[in-house]
Amino acid sequence: MIKMPLSDIIIKVKEKSDLSEEEINKRIDEKLDQLSGLISREGAAHIIANELGINLFEQGVSGKLQIKNILEGMRDVEVVGKVQQIFNLTEFQRKDGTPGKVASLVVGDETASMRLVLWGSQADLLPKLKQGDVIKILGAYVKNNQGRKEVHLGDRGKLVINPEGITVEDRKIERKNIHDLNEQDSAAEIAGTIVQVFDLRFFEVCPQCKKRAKQDGNSFICSEHNVINPIHSYVLTTFLDDGTDNIRAIFFGNQTEQLLKKSKEEVLQFREDPQKFSILKNDLLGNQVKVNGRVNKNDMFNRLEFIANKVEEINPQEEIQRIQNS
Repeated sequence: MIKMPLSDIIIKVKEKSDLSEEEINKRIDEKLDQLSGLISREGAAHIIANELGINLFEQGVSGKLQIKNILEGMRDVEVVGKVQQIFNLTEFQRKDGTPGKVASLVVGDETASMRLVLWGSQADLLPKLKQGDVIKILGAYVKNNQGRKEVHLGDRGKLVINPEGITVEDRKIERKNIHDLNEQDSAAEIAGTIVQVFDLRFFEVCPQCKKRAKQDGNSFICSEHNVINPIHSYVLTTFLDDGTDNIRAIFFGNQTEQLLKKSKEEVLQFREDPQKFSILKNDLLGNQVKVNGRVNKNDMFNRLEFIANKVEEINPQEEIQRIQNS
């Protein structure tokens, strides 16, 4: 089943109507009252869109989707993007004992970026790819991994590297003050000072699909691959302050490595010796960084958080030039 998050529905309705976000939410509330709360806010938003004649699931020319329009549950997806990041290939044993392989990368277009997961023979293409390559993906499907949409490409799909006559524009990422961030910012850049660093958190994930594994007695269970021998991933949380406000910034996996300037192997060593990280944690305080990412609403704590996608040191000359040109 294809799923569209409520925030995405509101953005589309706002783009294709003369309604403000406040007016859209008011209509959603009225529809919920009208139907006695028997549907979700997402369901009410779908009804509002239909009443306004807005097609939420439109595709581009020849079925090609812009990345921002890709939704969980879609199949036979065609999309074009530019390679932004490349991760390592992982080999594993399936439940029946046969070998498998999986690789992943981040691709983007002018609208958004998303993780692309390559399975089997598609993973063999990884050495042929480099950052900046344009790729055309055919016959892919979309899954949800811990709240993030991913495009998966198996042996039945096709990946074309630098197809003739196809170009992809880079996405324009807006620099924002932390105070001005909002729930709809799916691609923003902030620059700030690290004012608080929490301990690294390690957790078990499936070596095949990288989904969080659940412990069941002495075993670990993946929702897709049953009993597994897990590997460890990690997440680091900080607070960034830019003088206008502060925000909890969250760095998963590769972004943690970028922030700490450590390899995966070096980060995993902190799991065995947390005291070593305590020293590094103190060294991070006061560092100024530039972070690209997206805003996430943490409903449990009713706060906005910033999920990092790319981390860089602040270049003073670039910052001065940016201020002069603004």
